[in-house]
Amino acid sequence: MPLPRNIRNRNKKFDKNITKRGNVPAGKAAEKEDDPPASRALIYFFMFVVIGSSVVQIFNLFGKSAPPLGDDGAGAGGAAP
Repeated sequence: MPLPRNIRNRNKKFDKNITKRGNVPAGKAAEKEDDPPASRALIYFFMFVVIGSSVVQIFNLFGKSAPPLGDDGAGAGGAAP
């Protein structure tokens, strides 16, 4: 039993289309330039924050003065013997 005409036409259309799937014309896809996910200003800002915070941490580490030492090692708040 032969297939109805509309089904045969759809089958022919499908058979022609099967080799064209996934092939995108090189129009707008080829012209589009890939932009980075983050702008340069945002990258510079994050670099400033990271490097600046590390510099501040180094200054805090070496910038503190040593606590005063008393005779008994208790510091300035200890009672004298």
